[in-house]
Amino acid sequence: MPELAQAPVETEVQKTASGRFFNRFTREQRYLHAVLFSTFLGLAGTGLPLRFSESIWARGLAGAVGGFGAILFFHKFCALVLTIAFLIHVKEVFTRGLVRREKGIFWGATSMVANWRDAKDMFNHMRWMLGLGPKPQFERYAYWEKFDYWAVFWGMIVIGFSGYAMWFAPFFARFLPGWALNAALVIHSEEGLLAILFIFSIHFVNTHLRPDSFPMDMVIFTGVESEEEFRHKRPQEYARMVREGKLEQRIGTAPAPWFVNGSRVVGFTAIFIGLTLLVLTLTAYFK
Repeated sequence: MPELAQAPVETEVQKTASGRFFNRFTREQRYLHAVLFSTFLGLAGTGLPLRFSESIWARGLAGAVGGFGAILFFHKFCALVLTIAFLIHVKEVFTRGLVRREKGIFWGATSMVANWRDAKDMFNHMRWMLGLGPKPQFERYAYWEKFDYWAVFWGMIVIGFSGYAMWFAPFFARFLPGWALNAALVIHSEEGLLAILFIFSIHFVNTHLRPDSFPMDMVIFTGVESEEEFRHKRPQEYARMVREGKLEQRIGTAPAPWFVNGSRVVGFTAIFIGLTLLVLTLTAYFK
């Protein structure tokens, strides 16, 4: 994004500072994320012992919960809950986009679908990190947030299908060759490891550990963010809302301190579990 094109937006943003809070995520979206991250932690925490069953920590965990059969049961339970949540989300997206005809679902500034602007933002972001240009200013969803979002779809298709193929092997064996079921085991294992490494490293860093959000981005828990955060993280969206006269419609309520503190405990616990699983994965994989 050219530097001259960014200056007017920055000026407009700075003129409208206040202590207000603005809605970013709906209650349903926050609930969905809670189900997503809790079931993913469950899948990772049960899948890794199955993958590295010879490790000391895996055998210890299995002994503590009743054996690897119990771990597999919890793994399947988390997979089923995640699948249901995923299907509910897909239904909601298509209902909003195709039935209600809401704008911005499949294309535009408020869509999670990647577009040419995302490619330019990513290129300019790389240039900025190398000190070769100004920092790009983002719209409602940055390119890495869209990547994280679509990674879930990839995971549900690749990891999910291969997992269900093994779960219901007699059924899938009716129309799949034997080698396909063997391949499903390899795909499920390796893609699962890739998902764990990505979420517990790249996603954690991009979302919570980068300077703009450190030590934790609370918006996915509270659903709101301060106007200062809004202006700083998504100046293009803020300027568009001001320009369209829709900024007041986004005003929300400041979250209660007890809720923020409780969310921090949940968030830091999830990060701690994730980083622990990441270390266990790396030590077992490269042993």
